Amino acid sequence: MSQVLKVETHCHNVFSNHNNYLSRIPFDCGVTIQEQLENAYLQKIDVMFVTNHNTMDGYSQILEYKQNHAKYKDIEIYPAEEITINNKGHVLAYGIQDEIRPGMTLDETLDEIRKQNAISCDLIESFNSNNVDIFSNLFAERFTKQNKLISIVGSDSHVKSTIGRSINTVESEKNVGAILDSLKKGKFKVGKLDYATRKEMHEHAHYIISSSRQTILNSINETNPKFHSIVKWAIDSFISNPNSRLWHLMSSIGMYLSKRVSKKVNINGHNPLILEQRSWSDLISLSLIP
Repeated sequence: MSQVLKVETHCHNVFSNHNNYLSRIPFDCGVTIQEQLENAYLQKIDVMFVTNHNTMDGYSQILEYKQNHAKYKDIEIYPAEEITINNKGHVLAYGIQDEIRPGMTLDETLDEIRKQNAISCDLIESFNSNNVDIFSNLFAERFTKQNKLISIVGSDSHVKSTIGRSINTVESEKNVGAILDSLKKGKFKVGKLDYATRKEMHEHAHYIISSSRQTILNSINETNPKFHSIVKWAIDSFISNPNSRLWHLMSSIGMYLSKRVSKKVNINGHNPLILEQRSWSDLISLSLIP
């Protein structure tokens, strides 16, 4: 029997850690399976695709946890993955059965998804709650309309409080075949969309940096040893006192500069390769240019 379902199409948990392909920072998300299910329960989410980076590890574990906790029996969990392609872009795949390896081209990745009769190339995420620069979402929305693509929204949740921040709704039977068919045919509607707050972004940054402290310091020691002491001081200061005025100020400045870069690339037509190359010196220079 069909019913109106609330669907979370983009969220992560601890199994995303150490799977963020090509990233020098191994930690991505501190949300446990229990926290993910509890917050989905509180948000009255009916269906959840857990889209961990470049892995399906965690899918069987969350199903097992759900089966052992009757409280979460009404939340359907379906297989998905967020795949990093060769240019560092991300592709969401829904309804896959086997893990798809990262590092391939976009066409190669889409071919692998099609081989599994899964869904990705049929749609685009035109609103992502983590794109707090705003201009990335504006560009995605414009691209979606210009190319007449099917659009969905996603929370891209990396902290427990953002699970369900952006929700799709669909009138469908509550099974994976019917949900995927509705997704492919563009029957999803926007139920809710909103951005992660500055506090939540700050919380996510603190988790990443505190968890990846030694990896970051090792990398600095190898590439720019003369900056090791100052980077170590900054990291330890942020870890021990993330809510100080200094780090809230630094967060505000960083957000302001990232918005300037995003506007220049997504709206004003600056070469997007600068985002792919991720050279901090080039990004800072671009952000400061009037």
